Amino acid sequence: MGLFDAILSPSGPVLRGGRVVLRTPRMRDFEAWRKLREESREFLMPWEPLWTPDELTRKAYRMRLNRYLRETQERSGFTFFLKDAGTDELFGGLTLGLIRRGVAQTSTLGYWMGERHAGKGLMREAVELLKPFVFEVEGLHRIEAACLPSNARSIRLLERCGFRREGYLQKYLKIAGSWEDHHLYSLVAEDWAAELARQAAASRDGGPADRLARPPPPIAALDGANP
Repeated sequence: MGLFDAILSPSGPVLRGGRVVLRTPRMRDFEAWRKLREESREFLMPWEPLWTPDELTRKAYRMRLNRYLRETQERSGFTFFLKDAGTDELFGGLTLGLIRRGVAQTSTLGYWMGERHAGKGLMREAVELLKPFVFEVEGLHRIEAACLPSNARSIRLLERCGFRREGYLQKYLKIAGSWEDHHLYSLVAEDWAAELARQAAASRDGGPADRLARPPPPIAALDGANP
């Protein structure tokens, strides 16, 4: 299996990496999702919007799936579950949302990880796996990510994935019931291409090359994926 393999699917793209697979959520994932979110509640809640009383119910999950499917069909957003490539165990999730076409060609990255899977480098592999889909398949120019200044783990992830801090957003998002300031990070297509070129040069010269940043093999796009 190649580093990156996007295949056509009725419900959305499937992105395959070494240890992880990114695919759209399905109804049969409900119990695994509910269990992982519930056991990670205290770990996640400080960094997320306030959970609703029905947050983990089957009905609320089904409504999410309907929204995810609509966004995928419209290509206005893509939500993925992060799963083990071998066992299909659920690790967490990523969202490429608020996609704007036209002169912007930009998107917003969000992610969450189950507490028992954190700190293993799985989310970094997932973000790296997402980059070719964003820049090559969907043809976007920019990924943005907003991060609480106190979230050292998330800041470290973004910086290791090549995102640059661009600014400070006052009272940007309502997190855990309060309007919170955020750092704004971004990754643009030119920076991603330059990193691939550096990695390719290092590989040719016999130097260390980051497996996660190697150029992907040819990929199959979604129907009508080119803007």
